[in-house]
Amino acid sequence: MLKGKTVVLAVSGSIAAYKIANLARMLKKQNCNVQVLMTQNATNFINPITFETLTANKCLIDTFDRNFQYSVEHVALAKQADVVMIAPASANVIGKIACGIADDMLTTTIMACPCKKIVSPAMNHNMYHNPIVQDNLRRLEQFGYEIVKPDTGMLANGDTGDGRMPDERLLMEYILREIACEKDLRGKKILVTAGATREAIDPVRFITNHSTGKMGAALARAAMLRGAEVTLVAGHMEVEAPPFVKVIPVISAQEMFEAVERIASEQDIIIKAAAVADYTPVSVSDSKMKKSDGDLSIPMKRTADILSYLGEHKREGQFLCGFSMETDHVLENSRKKLQKKHCDMICANSLRAAGAGFGTDTNIITMITEAEEQELDLMSKEQAAHRILDVIAAKM
Repeated sequence: MLKGKTVVLAVSGSIAAYKIANLARMLKKQNCNVQVLMTQNATNFINPITFETLTANKCLIDTFDRNFQYSVEHVALAKQADVVMIAPASANVIGKIACGIADDMLTTTIMACPCKKIVSPAMNHNMYHNPIVQDNLRRLEQFGYEIVKPDTGMLANGDTGDGRMPDERLLMEYILREIACEKDLRGKKILVTAGATREAIDPVRFITNHSTGKMGAALARAAMLRGAEVTLVAGHMEVEAPPFVKVIPVISAQEMFEAVERIASEQDIIIKAAAVADYTPVSVSDSKMKKSDGDLSIPMKRTADILSYLGEHKREGQFLCGFSMETDHVLENSRKKLQKKHCDMICANSLRAAGAGFGTDTNIITMITEAEEQELDLMSKEQAAHRILDVIAAKM
C-alpha cells in the first residue's frame, strides 16, 4: 500500500520512543521507505541501531555527520518525504518547532520539509496542560501541522492523566490516511451502513443474522483513505469501526432506518452493506404469547425496507449501492433487486461460495449496474472495497 512512499519518523526524548520501533516495522511491512531522525536525548531511551536494523537506513542524529549519502542531508531527506510524523513529540521539541528553532538534525529537517507534518505529543499530563505547551500546539496547528490527541491512562511516573502517546496502530492510521491512496473521493460525503440489526423479542432474546460488519467497515475505511467524509451507521459489528469516521451506533432496523433517513439527503454516495433483520416481534403481552405446551408463538411484522426508501428518495446526482446476498440464482435475483430498489449498483455474492459471505475476511463479488456486470475474483474485503469504490468514483 505504501510502496514508493517515504515516511520520516522524528523521534524525540520520551519513554514512548520504544513504540516507534514497532511503527517503523509496520511501515516496512507495507513496503515503505522509512527514514528515522532522532534527537540526542531520544538515544537515551532507544538505541539508533534498533531503527537502522528495522528500516535498513541510517538513523540520523547529528546535523554535521560526514557519513551521509547526500550533499546536504536534511534538505535531500526533506525533498524525499511524503509525510513526517514527530512521535513521540516532547515539550522541548514542540516548543522549538513552534518558534522556528532548528538546532539539530531533527528540527532542521522538519523546517525544510514541505510535506504534511503530524505531531504526537507525549509527556506528563501537567506538562501537557502547561499553557505554554498548549499555546505552542495551537501555533503548530495554525502553521498546518496536525496534532494527534494524547491518550489518557497511567503515565510513566505512575500518575494517571492525558499525555500518553497513542498506540502505534493509530499512528499508522494517521500516516495511511495521508498518503496511502489517491484522494479521488475528496469532497464527497459517503454514508455506509454495516453490521447486523437486532430485534428484541423480550429483555433476554432477539432476532438477528450472522453479519459481522467486516465488509461495511472495509468500505468505510477505504472511502476515508480516499479522502471522503464518511458516516458509518453501525449495527452489531464484530470488528472495530475505522478511525476518522463518524459512527452512529444503532440496534434495531427501525433505529437504522431513522438514522439513515435523517442524513441521507446530505450524502453524495450511499452504500447499504448492513444485514437488516427482516422481521421484528409485534409488541404483545406475555399472556398472548404463551401456549399450553410451553412454546411461544410470537407475532411478527416486517421491518422497514431501508434500501427501497433510499431508492425512492434518491436525489439527483446521488449514487446508491446495495448488497445482495443470495443462495440461488444470484445474478438474476440481484438484477431484479437493482431495478426494484432503484439502485445504481448492486454488489452480489453467494452464501454458497467458499470464501464469501458472513464472517470471512475475503469475498467474491459481482458488481451489477444497468449497463454491465463485473465479477471479481476471491480477494480480501479491503481489496474488494477499493474495487467497488473504483467503479463508484468513475461514475461520480
